[in-house]
Amino acid sequence: MPAAHVIVIEDEPAIRRGVADALRFANYDVAEAADGIAGLEVALRRHVDLVLLDLLLPKRDGLEVLAELRRLRPTLPVIILTARGSEDDRVRGLKLGADDYVVKPFSARELLARVEAVLRRTPHRGRAVAAARLGHARIDFERREIHWSERERVELSETETAILTYLLLNRERVVSRDELLTWVWGITPHGIETRTIDMHVARLRSKLRDPSGRTTPEAILTVRARGYVAAPDLQPSDDTEGAYP
Repeated sequence: MPAAHVIVIEDEPAIRRGVADALRFANYDVAEAADGIAGLEVALRRHVDLVLLDLLLPKRDGLEVLAELRRLRPTLPVIILTARGSEDDRVRGLKLGADDYVVKPFSARELLARVEAVLRRTPHRGRAVAAARLGHARIDFERREIHWSERERVELSETETAILTYLLLNRERVVSRDELLTWVWGITPHGIETRTIDMHVARLRSKLRDPSGRTTPEAILTVRARGYVAAPDLQPSDDTEGAYP
């Protein structure tokens, strides 16, 4: 399994370096940020599996960063790093959706144990979609192809593949346009027109219809004013070389 990507958002240089060094020693891939604005940008633009978030940050408060992460990447696990005596902040953080908190001062052993525990219970940690089935079609994500028969296949763009992958990994819930914009395009969506997402989804839906005219189940459903969700008939599969019907 590839190393988990963790970002440490902490303004105290000694604490930040100590946490980052402990994580790297435990074979995590680590990014660092010293303020809330920089930390949020990295968490949204890079592939990140876990955020370690201090609450008392310059430029943008840790609770504001947490609220924004929950809005744009609701499944991204966050562990709060907090000082003693800040019970109200810990409670607020947990209510905003933090997965856990660690009270300063903490040992490297305790921190690593909490990181491992949160990553273990995060549903999609370390997962990828190799293939999927939609009716009689087989979707090969590694080759970015929809196979309708042994000879008939349709190519998917990298962006279309990323959209379909993300919807499948989050198929138990509705994914907002802002979340897709953040995850697939790496763009913070403030003030940005999300029509481009609808256009990509429309093209993707067109490719997920059998070119021979056979009836094909819906692959992506629109939930009005909320976003998109993978349809029940679109299911991940380990069968990348399976036989055709």
